[in-house]
Amino acid sequence: MTNQLNLNNLKTIAYSQIIDLTHSIHPNIPIWPGDPATEIATVSEIEKNGYFLRKFSMGEHSGTHINAPNSFYAGGASIDSYSSQSLVSPAIAIDIREQSLANPDYTLTIDDILTWERQHKLIEPGSLVLLYTGWQEKWDNEEAFFNRDDRGICHFPGFGKAATQFLLEERSIAGVGTDTHGVDPGRDESFAVNKVVLEKQRIVLENLANLDFLPAADITLVIGILRLLGGSGSPVSVLAFVA
Repeated sequence: MTNQLNLNNLKTIAYSQIIDLTHSIHPNIPIWPGDPATEIATVSEIEKNGYFLRKFSMGEHSGTHINAPNSFYAGGASIDSYSSQSLVSPAIAIDIREQSLANPDYTLTIDDILTWERQHKLIEPGSLVLLYTGWQEKWDNEEAFFNRDDRGICHFPGFGKAATQFLLEERSIAGVGTDTHGVDPGRDESFAVNKVVLEKQRIVLENLANLDFLPAADITLVIGILRLLGGSGSPVSVLAFVA
């Protein structure tokens, strides 16, 4: 059965399934080294106060989240400047689990992209490219998720810079997303991929969940941000509408 969702009469999404790509938030989620801990505390109880209420605190780049240009560029756009239209996007998913299993430092290549296109279709302008590495399955084990070596350097897969530039320049994509803690490979401490995407104020999504439920194409993403004034990013709720 195919359903339809009309968004302010601007776009109609035809879908047969909705998949939540968001990790639940709790105090034990993996936290990037040096970022603030995720804390949740009860401030009101039904028995004492007549209602239940909690407060929470977390970093802007923790959990399933989006990055904004001002996280890397002084004077760059903050998350509250992203238009509602930019947060609804067609998407495709590229599966590199096999490569990532063999090499945790694997990065997406231009050849990977062209192979995907031969198997499916040309990536359309305005698409969001999701990278399924299989790392989401390590989410509940922080040590395995970051995979640090003796020097503290993380080892997890990501987008290659050349592949990202190809996607931006030759395919005019809307942005990138992945199931690791960074669209950059873990050992790249320069955040080169983040910077090249955010320089153009495109979308960067990290720590996505449930990418194994997605088809390769015919996906529409709806990204719910916290419109934090001046924010460098935001925890997000990401829903995938599958045709």
